[in-house]
Amino acid sequence: MTVTAGVLDDQMLLRYRELLDAEDAAFDNLEHAVEEGNRENFDEDFNAWKEALSRKLSFLSRMGIEPSP
Repeated sequence: MTVTAGVLDDQMLLRYRELLDAEDAAFDNLEHAVEEGNRENFDEDFNAWKEALSRKLSFLSRMGIEPSP
């Protein structure tokens, strides 16, 4: 599935929403670890957040959407 000429379909939007929700949940966990000063959870949560972010960016790239600098 590739996004062309600004056309987005329901399947693409649904998948993107899933990736956004996963990133949001991972970031919430990371934020709690920071607030609690829990280094062990921080490391795990930071890696989980980076992985969720990477999946989202990879998906966008496959859709032909690249962030501008």
